[in-house]
Amino acid sequence: MEETTFAALRLRDRDAIITRNNLIFRVYGYFHPPSAYVCDVEYAPAAVYKSTDPRALRAKGKRVYYKFYADEGLRFVQEKYPQYMVLYEPLQQRLVGVRQELIRNARKPGEGFKRIMEKPPKDALLKALHKVFSLIATRSMLQRKDFGVFGSLLHSFYHPDFSDLDLIVYSREKLEKLCEILKEFYREEASPLRNEFETVKALKGKHWKFMNYSPKEYVWHQRRKMIYAVFEDERSGRVIKTEFEPVKNWKEIRNEYSSNTRGVKRGWIKAVARITDDCDAPFIPSIYQIEPIKVLEGARVENLQRVISYVEEFRMQAERDEEVYLEGNLEQVVSSTKTFHQITLTYGPRYYEQVLKVLKN
Repeated sequence: MEETTFAALRLRDRDAIITRNNLIFRVYGYFHPPSAYVCDVEYAPAAVYKSTDPRALRAKGKRVYYKFYADEGLRFVQEKYPQYMVLYEPLQQRLVGVRQELIRNARKPGEGFKRIMEKPPKDALLKALHKVFSLIATRSMLQRKDFGVFGSLLHSFYHPDFSDLDLIVYSREKLEKLCEILKEFYREEASPLRNEFETVKALKGKHWKFMNYSPKEYVWHQRRKMIYAVFEDERSGRVIKTEFEPVKNWKEIRNEYSSNTRGVKRGWIKAVARITDDCDAPFIPSIYQIEPIKVLEGARVENLQRVISYVEEFRMQAERDEEVYLEGNLEQVVSSTKTFHQITLTYGPRYYEQVLKVLKN
């Protein structure tokens, strides 16, 4: 398994960090303090953590890991490994993160995909991955270097008969080309690639918690994003969930972190707005420039410029010129050079009240 050593370290969203005690973190987004990365903790070895959740086990030979779900990882780090918390000065909060001196090595999704594709596939899941890439490559100019793998595929402890295909597509330009190709496949009756959210059956067994966002609305929004597919694999007879997560290429990355910037909470806001720029909508955090139309509840403020969302459900949620309904935390962003307001959608006590949805005619 190829790994990047500390000396060559340069990381971005969804790259994996392995610490000296073999915890596996996923780099989260693109805004990071100096000499550290804000992360999610994804997996822990069985020597330090065990989960009773039947979904959590990951094993490959003698390597046994457990995956964290919901806030399990946050609580685990806070209680057992507080060294993996970093001060995020704009929020004046400590977030899960890894300082560079605590990183043993890293695994990069692009390198993981290249490694898999260079070898003859040895099991059903890798054969399915090769087939999916072949389908896309034969209809487009997309190449291996435009893709990556994450999750259990990247770490080689996937289950060939049960794991999903978790792929990355790099850059806004390549994402748009991929979505065009996927749209073609979804229209064809005989296509082995289908839109996961073709019908509301995609939510079967899902416990719905969002209060201002119905399952029907969710399915409508997810369906048009195109990046969520299922692959009907004739060889194995299995329907494999296949997703394509957008990640910025290096030229698109701009670190907005500044120790001089502060975010001041101004309460809860309900508003209607028009999207004026959606260039950063596919990524985490998803950023939408907006033109406010009407504030329904909360402070009427000047310079309400954008929505910034750390909630995956609201990625690629709205397009330029669409009108949207918003609920979330109103924040005043203050720096030495500018002051403006934004609506922030993120983890917190009112998580399931938050919403960003298109107001359809």
